[in-house]
Amino acid sequence: MVRFFGNTTGKVDDKGRIVFPAMFRDAMIRGCAEDMTLVVKKNVHQRCLDLFPYEEWVKRSDKVLESRDPELNIEDAEFWTKYNDGVFTLVPDGKLGRLNIPSQLLASVGITTEVVFGGVGYKLQIWDPETMKADLLSDEKFKETASRLSVRK
Repeated sequence: MVRFFGNTTGKVDDKGRIVFPAMFRDAMIRGCAEDMTLVVKKNVHQRCLDLFPYEEWVKRSDKVLESRDPELNIEDAEFWTKYNDGVFTLVPDGKLGRLNIPSQLLASVGITTEVVFGGVGYKLQIWDPETMKADLLSDEKFKETASRLSVRK
């Protein structure tokens, strides 16, 4: 099972490619995902991209689909189509481990020249640095939320 932790920065080259950081490539190898197949999509709630190991994407999308019937229910069909819109499979190139993320995905979250990769356990998030600063919870809001969530048990 692949787990991603920590943050690192990267640059978008003139062809729109981003080097997949070695620390996260190593995490995939440790998690037995040596083929390095990844799935990228726009995050549903935040202005960033989600990058999943392929097996994790299959597991999570199957879980979403379990409670839906896109063959017979129109709302489920519309949701499932939108859920899968803009989902791309990537494999880092063998030379430098670069990811060729479609330009429309990068533009949709404001990524132009620099990125921050953030490990959030089962996936990575790819952010524009300024967007990440603006959108992440403040320390105070994080503490409030942590305190509120801790009483749910």
